[in-house]
Amino acid sequence: MEAPTASRPTLATLWTDGLGRASIRSVQALAVAALVVVVLWAITRVPLVLIPVTLALILASAISPLVHLLTRRRWPQALAVATSFLAILVVFGGVVTGIAYLIRAQAKELAVRFTNGIQQLHDFLNNGPVKVSDAQLNSARDSIQRFFTSGSIGSEALSGAKTVGELFAGVVLMVVILFFFLKDGPKIRGFFIGFMPAQHQSKAHRALERSAHVLGGYVRGTALVALTDAVIVVVALLILHVPLAVPLAVFVFIGGFIPIIGATVAGFLAVVVALVSTGPVSALIVLAVLIAVNQLEHHVLQPAFMGRVLSIHGLAIVLSLAAGTMLAGIVGALLAVPVTAVGWTIIKTWTGRDEVQAA
Repeated sequence: MEAPTASRPTLATLWTDGLGRASIRSVQALAVAALVVVVLWAITRVPLVLIPVTLALILASAISPLVHLLTRRRWPQALAVATSFLAILVVFGGVVTGIAYLIRAQAKELAVRFTNGIQQLHDFLNNGPVKVSDAQLNSARDSIQRFFTSGSIGSEALSGAKTVGELFAGVVLMVVILFFFLKDGPKIRGFFIGFMPAQHQSKAHRALERSAHVLGGYVRGTALVALTDAVIVVVALLILHVPLAVPLAVFVFIGGFIPIIGATVAGFLAVVVALVSTGPVSALIVLAVLIAVNQLEHHVLQPAFMGRVLSIHGLAIVLSLAAGTMLAGIVGALLAVPVTAVGWTIIKTWTGRDEVQAA
């Protein structure tokens, strides 16, 4: 009697073993990755729409608690929205006006100090530990002058004018979108959720609710951290009699919305102003203050203000900052962390991991 021969694998059985299942998952992963790349490419083609919408969504998440507070105190919905909307416009307008006024008021003093500081820096470079001759300084100055008098500056100016126009249009669009987000946020959210299958709508609603909570908490926590950084810096600049202390502190505050490096990088402008206005000693003191503020922010302020809201590892923050900067420059760096936080919140809610962690 002949021994039974082993059956040859068929085409169907090739996909049922471990390698076959891994191949199917690999193809699925590649398809999802291709879809993500296409979506990212598409949305980065319309930055004038995408960036205002994202900024308006972030601001609306941060301001919406004020609207809810006013409505709970029996304010009409329209009046609560209008009051919150006007409040944020007044705050931003007051900050911009104050900076412009301070710069104009201290421009003459800064010019005098700048001239003296340049002379001190020139003497230091001539006689310091690493001596730089006048010929080398003149060569560097001539190179800078040639750059600013070259023919390419005209095209750069036109490009700059175009950028200013796009920036103005983006700000106007963001203001309009912010108003409608504050006024009709639940309706807009319900409209988009309505396109989903009925069995997923409750989960999608919960994911958006928690994402709005995370986004608003992130903005408010980051604002508190940035404000603390700015207060410390402005106190140091005032003690050292560095001009434009308040505008420089405002730049530090704005930079604080880029985690890890934002406030420190923005603070280097204060170091430069201190160097040319009050000398290298003041500049070194300002630099030391910035480093101390950076450590305080990472080890004390961020865990205290955002520890429960932003449950993202530091490595994920660094990678998201790098990706956002590569995709959209400074704006991408500003939006990278909140977008990552919202994405992670949606994933946790959709997969049920948030309920496991809460339990």
